[in-house]
Amino acid sequence: MESAGARRASGGSRNPDVVCEKHLFKGKLPEPLFQLACSYHLCAFPVNLNELCVWNTATAQPLYLSGHHYSISAVSFGSKIDPLLVCSASHERVIVWNLDECTQKVQEGFTPRGIVIGTLLGMVLHVRFSPDDQQVAVCAGNQIYMLSAKNEAILAELDAHLAPVTAAEFCTWEKNMLISVSEDRTFKVWDYSTSQLIYQSGIITAFPLLSLLIDEESKQIITGCAEGQLWIFSLISDRNYRCIAHIDLKKEQEKFCNKKWKSGKEIGDGQNNSKLCKTDNKTRPEGSVETSFPILLIEHCDFFVCFHNEENTYSSLNTSYFWIGTSTGLLIINLANFELEAFLSYRDYSDLSIRIARSCALTRKAADQKALCLITSMFEDMIAVLEVNLAALVRTQHSDFVPCGNEKSLSVFARCTLLANSPLCKGLKKNMKEPASKIPGVKGTMKDKPLVFHNKIKSSGYTAAPRMTMFSPNTNLKKKEVSKWKISCKCKNKEYPLESYPPIKYEKEISLACKPTPIFCIQYSGDGELLACGLADKTVLIFNSNLTDVHNVFSGHDGAVNSVGWSHDKKWLVSASEDRTLRVWSVCNKEPALILGKENFHKNVHFAQFYFIDTFILLCCGAEFHLLSFHLDTTKDDLKRYKQRSVCKLVQKFPMTSTMEITSLSAVNEFYSYIVLTAGSNRALEVFDLNAGCSTAVIPEAHVRSVHQICQNKGSSFSTQQPEAYNLFMTTAAGDGIKLWDLRTLRCERRFEGHSSRCHPCGIAMSPCGRFIASGSDDKYAYIYEMRSSTFLHKLGRHTESVINVSFSPSSPQLTTATSDGKLRLFLP
Repeated sequence: MESAGARRASGGSRNPDVVCEKHLFKGKLPEPLFQLACSYHLCAFPVNLNELCVWNTATAQPLYLSGHHYSISAVSFGSKIDPLLVCSASHERVIVWNLDECTQKVQEGFTPRGIVIGTLLGMVLHVRFSPDDQQVAVCAGNQIYMLSAKNEAILAELDAHLAPVTAAEFCTWEKNMLISVSEDRTFKVWDYSTSQLIYQSGIITAFPLLSLLIDEESKQIITGCAEGQLWIFSLISDRNYRCIAHIDLKKEQEKFCNKKWKSGKEIGDGQNNSKLCKTDNKTRPEGSVETSFPILLIEHCDFFVCFHNEENTYSSLNTSYFWIGTSTGLLIINLANFELEAFLSYRDYSDLSIRIARSCALTRKAADQKALCLITSMFEDMIAVLEVNLAALVRTQHSDFVPCGNEKSLSVFARCTLLANSPLCKGLKKNMKEPASKIPGVKGTMKDKPLVFHNKIKSSGYTAAPRMTMFSPNTNLKKKEVSKWKISCKCKNKEYPLESYPPIKYEKEISLACKPTPIFCIQYSGDGELLACGLADKTVLIFNSNLTDVHNVFSGHDGAVNSVGWSHDKKWLVSASEDRTLRVWSVCNKEPALILGKENFHKNVHFAQFYFIDTFILLCCGAEFHLLSFHLDTTKDDLKRYKQRSVCKLVQKFPMTSTMEITSLSAVNEFYSYIVLTAGSNRALEVFDLNAGCSTAVIPEAHVRSVHQICQNKGSSFSTQQPEAYNLFMTTAAGDGIKLWDLRTLRCERRFEGHSSRCHPCGIAMSPCGRFIASGSDDKYAYIYEMRSSTFLHKLGRHTESVINVSFSPSSPQLTTATSDGKLRLFLP
C-alpha cells in the first residue's frame, strides 16, 4: 500500500491549523469495510484486503499483522491500555492481537500471531470489547455472538433482531448489560450472561440505525440512522427507556449556519467555504445538491480539555459533548442542550484528499487539544489520518460569543449608575419614593422649602394634665402566645437552606372553589409567609404558607385573573385580568388601592409585576410592555370616598421586535436591575435594558413554539454565595420542554426533557437554592429536575387534573402545585 506524508489542509484559508492530513494510504480496500479504530495515538485499519495495519501517529511507524484469509470488515481497540488489545474480524475468523507482544515479536524478527476467538460467524459488521477486555461482542448478520477474548469459545448467542446488527455497546454501570441497534430500526437491551432480552424498542425511524453510543455520565444512549436523525433514550432503571430527545442534524446545521449568517460571520473562520446563499430560510452553498446524511459514528468529545485555562468561557454546568461522524464531515453536539456547537466539512478544506467518507473513527481522548480521525473514501481506495485541532475549530466558529465576566456581557445586576436620559431616571423624578442614597446613580433633588400644614394637626397635649401612670408591659402572656411570637420572629428571619432535599413528599390538598375552577397563577410573598392565587372565577385568594387559613379574598375583576405579583415589602399585591384592567391591593384591605381601567389599554393585560424595588409596575399589552410609575394612597375623604387618591402614570412603552403579542415577561424586583426579559409569539426572546431604554439582544427561534413562561430566581437565598446563578433563567413552550439560558452569553446551557405528548403549556419554577426545577404537565404529574441533569429526578402524583402552575417557597423547601380543577397541593422534603 502506498503512503503519503502529512499535508496541512489550508485551502487558502486564514486559519490553516483547524485540520491537518497526517497521512494518506492508497491501496486495495475491502469492499464491505464497516468499522475502523482509533485509540490515543494509534489507528487500526485493513490494508491489502486481509492484512491489519496499526499505525503509530507519534512515530509514523506501521505494524502489519497477518492472519486473515478473507477481507477484514471490522476493527476495534480494547478498553484498557495495559495491555492494549485490538480485534479484527472477517468472514471466516475473529482474531484478538496483543500489541505489546506483537511489537516485541517483530523486533525479534518473528511473525506476530494473534488468538483466534471465533470462526465462520458470517459477515461481521461490528466488534466491541467489554469494559474488562474479557469478552468481545461480535455483530454478524442478525445475531450477536459473545466470545471469550482469551480463547475460541462462544459464551452466548443473542438472536432477536430481524435485520443485520450494525452496532453494540456494553453498559459500564450495569453488569452483563449489552445494547444493540440494527437495520430493523430498533434497539434492544440484553443480559448477555443469560442470553435474555430485557427490553425491545418499537420501530424508531424509517431508516436503518447505524451507530450507537452510551453516555455513562447522563445514563443515556444515543443512536443515529442513515438519514441524519439522532435519538436519545434514558437508561435509568425506572424510566422504561423513554425517549428524551430527537435531533435532526440537517436542521441543526441549517440553524447553526443561519445564526452565523445573521451575525455577519462566515461559517468557520478558518474554512474555505463556498459562497453562501440564503433561500427559504436555509443557508446552503451555491450549486449544492441535497444528499443523504448517514451517521457513521458517535463518539465522546473531550471538549473542555481545549479550554481548561480559560475560566468562564463556557458554562460550569455538567455538560457532555460528543462527535458525530457523517459522510460529509464532523459535528460536535452538546448533550445538555442538544444543539450543534461546531462542524467541519471535508470539502471546505481543499487540501484534504477525501471529500466523502464511507467509514469513520475518532479518538475518545484529545492529545494536546487535538483529536485523531480516520476516514476511508466512498469512491476511491484511500484511507486518510486526520488531526483535528478541536480548540481552533471551536474558536473560529464561536469567537462572536461573549465570554462570561466580559464588561460588555449582560448581567441581571445593575453594574453602572442611571443615565441622565434613562426612562428609569425619568420615572424616579416623577415619583421619588426611595431615599436618594439607595438608588444607584440618583442624587437627591429635594430643596429646602417653607413648612406649610395643609391639614389640621392634632395637639401635642401640652395643655392637658400630665399622665401620672407610666408605661407598664403586659406580663400576663400565656406560654403558648410567647412561643407563637418566638416562632413568628424566627420565620421572618428564615432563609432558604442551600443544602436541602427536593420537596417530594405529599403533605395536603385543598380546593379553592365549590366547582372546578382553573388556577391561572400562584406566587409566594418574598418572606414565604403568604401565597397568592389568581382564579378563573375573577377572584384573588391569599393563603398562609401551610394552606391552613385564607388570609384575604379580593374580588372586583370582571374577567379571569391571569397574573399576580407581590411587592418587595410584602404589603401590596398587583393583579391583571382578562377584563383589561390592573388592580393594586393592600394585603390588609379588601378594597383596591389603585385601579387602571380599560381606557388605558387597547388589548388584554398580562404579566403585571412590581419592578425596581417597588418603584415601577411592568405589564404586557399586545406586542409591547409598559413601564408605569405610581404612588399609592389608601386614605379616604369622608365626602369623596369614590375618588381614588392613588396615582399611576405611563413612563414609556417598549415594543418587542417583529411579534404580534408578548407571551411572557420577567424582571427582578428584589434588587436593582435594569434587565427585562420578554418572549413573543414569533418564538423569539428579547432582552431590554431599561437604563438605556432599548432592546439590547434578541434570541430568535428560542423554541419550536411560542414561549409560555420565563422563569428567573428572584429570591435572595444565594445572593452572596452564588450571585452568578441570578444570570440563569428558564423558558418553556408547549411540546418543546424546558430550556435553561445564561444571560451573560445568551446561550442555551441545558434542555430538559418534555412530558408525554404535551400540547398545553404548563408552569415552571426554580428553587431559591438554584438546585431544583419544578414543572407542571398535562399528564396530571409535576416533575422535579436537578439542575445538572436533563432528565427528571422525581415525579409527583396525586393530581386529578393537569398541573398548570407550580411555585417554590422562597423561605423553606416546599412546593405548591395548582391544577386546572382548582386544587392546591403542598409538597415537603
